[in-house]
Amino acid sequence: MGRRCRACWARSRRGPRGWAVPPAAERPAFVRAMFASIAPRYDLMNRLMTLGQDRTWRREVVRRATLGEGQRLLDVGTGTGDIALEALRQAPGALAVGADFTPGMMRAGRSRAGGARVRWVVADALHLPFAGGSFDAVASGYLLRNVTDVPQALAEQHRVLRSKGRFVCLDTTPPPRSILRPFIHFHLHVMIPLMGRVITGSSAAYTYLPDSTEAFLSAEIIADHLRAVGLRAVGFVRRMLGTMAIHWGVK
Repeated sequence: MGRRCRACWARSRRGPRGWAVPPAAERPAFVRAMFASIAPRYDLMNRLMTLGQDRTWRREVVRRATLGEGQRLLDVGTGTGDIALEALRQAPGALAVGADFTPGMMRAGRSRAGGARVRWVVADALHLPFAGGSFDAVASGYLLRNVTDVPQALAEQHRVLRSKGRFVCLDTTPPPRSILRPFIHFHLHVMIPLMGRVITGSSAAYTYLPDSTEAFLSAEIIADHLRAVGLRAVGFVRRMLGTMAIHWGVK
């Protein structure tokens, strides 16, 4: 990993209000507990926060993975299995593996329609328990913002991809400077925590979301990281007024 990418990663952890997210040593336990606490209402909150657009973005992620009959997709940080389940809807003959380090989220996923068709694996995104070249596509939704080492997470996803395999990820990005920024800030810092408190009983989890979004890497820097781990044909598109981005690349 190049010095430039690692330096950008280190700087990115400081949000506009200082250390807006837990320190690296504390973050895995914090994130695991946070997702376990909101698992029963996680999908509902995603629909409300994005006005239902998260489903559209995940469908786009799977389309860009271009799965064929009998091909294998790994959904890293699968949570309740949105991407894995969408992959099986778009490519019924594919094999979908969902990996996450929060068993409570995957339990919620197993109970969903089609959940029994997904292979669920408890795993750390920084140390995936799969042999190199195991998958035709690797995808994730809202994973990278929550890991302590983005370069390592990407290196692991690159490792488990076969040659010419496709990488796709969806994540939040810091809001761009624009005339709409005050409205975006209000939605992130007022409406989302309020909805979180009402729907899940936890405003803390949905205070972490905007804080970690603003402290995260720009879409351009994520693209630099993808190239640094060896992916080719890297590209991205922004969604939802620039607060979301879908990245892709080929091994």
